[in-house]
Amino acid sequence: MNAKLENILKQEKRMVIDGSMGTALEDLGADLTNALWTASVLTKQPELIAKVHENYFKAGADCGITASYQATIPGLTAAGYTEAEAEGLIAKAVRIFNDARDAWWQAEGEAAGRAYPLCLASVGPYGAYLADGSEYKGHYGLTKDALRDFHRRRVELLAAEDPDLILFETVPSLTEALVEAEIAEDMGLDYWVSFSCKDDAHICEGDPIRDAAAAFAEGHPHLQMIGVNCTKPQYITGLIGEIKTACDLPIAVYPNSGEEYDAVTKTWHGVESDLTFYDHALSYYQAGAAAVGGCCTTVADHIRQVVQARADYLKGLKE
Repeated sequence: MNAKLENILKQEKRMVIDGSMGTALEDLGADLTNALWTASVLTKQPELIAKVHENYFKAGADCGITASYQATIPGLTAAGYTEAEAEGLIAKAVRIFNDARDAWWQAEGEAAGRAYPLCLASVGPYGAYLADGSEYKGHYGLTKDALRDFHRRRVELLAAEDPDLILFETVPSLTEALVEAEIAEDMGLDYWVSFSCKDDAHICEGDPIRDAAAAFAEGHPHLQMIGVNCTKPQYITGLIGEIKTACDLPIAVYPNSGEEYDAVTKTWHGVESDLTFYDHALSYYQAGAAAVGGCCTTVADHIRQVVQARADYLKGLKE
């Protein structure tokens, strides 16, 4: 296991992941109504990204996700940036995180006895670049070579900034996940894979999550964690159970808050579950998750609930 990840799991027993970048940025006043979404803030208001990271550290997150989910070379160049500028912005996402982490650590984290948070360099799926909700559908119609070409350079740029792990997240397609894993394995990079799922047993493109987990059970020595994100909270415990039947990797889950995404308006709507995020998080730890956090529409308050759920779960193990 990655030494830094292992240290956190030894110290904290279970890990807390941070929450949404998009919703947290909007709460700070950022305008994300564009195809670049959070990536647009990398150049316009990078200080807001740093503030989001800081707020999640203060809430109790043991690891955080960089603002590179929607940052792709074709996406940024289509928005008017040069290729060199696009590459610089992708790398900048890791630097913003690292600077925010170090500032928080020196100001309060170390003195409070907290674990030094992991930097997870986010690699969104091809569907995120399309900016049409395809990360919840898949079926891109691309060859493996095309997917490899799309992802590899971004992974290289992120890896050059020395994050702790590469995070392939919101992946709707097993084919895409395997291509991404191949890139990381070829480069000798530690990584984890997180799928988007349409119910409590299937990833968004339709493959059973059990089959997806089985595909990664062996032959991927640099894979550190596997799991699910940006999926309805009520599906997560079932998905954890399905993954556990197929592989022994640590499982990480960070669902959205339960609302539905409208790809046309790029907004979230609907009534959340009667259960609190604390209730959901506690059930995830009880089901066997090694790490729990939040995705779209979650903010620092949700992560504080996860921290409390972890504490109560661990307390229950001792009783």
